[in-house]
Amino acid sequence: MSPDEFQQVLEVRPFVPVRVHLLNGRTHDILDAATARVGQEAVVVGVYDQGTKFPRWRLLSLININEVEPLTPAQLG
Repeated sequence: MSPDEFQQVLEVRPFVPVRVHLLNGRTHDILDAATARVGQEAVVVGVYDQGTKFPRWRLLSLININEVEPLTPAQLG
């Protein structure tokens, strides 16, 4: 996925939460566009653990992203 393609995902208004699928089978949910930043080769995603105030940051290589899917209301819980 290119940086421009991923940036377009974050710029959808109103923002639609997404699940990022990586080639290794892991997934990361982006619930708010403010918790993700796109670089030339990677995306930095803030991951909030339940009950925490500050995120843990994950660096996701753009070449390892094989799918980005919108989350449904049922998936948001």
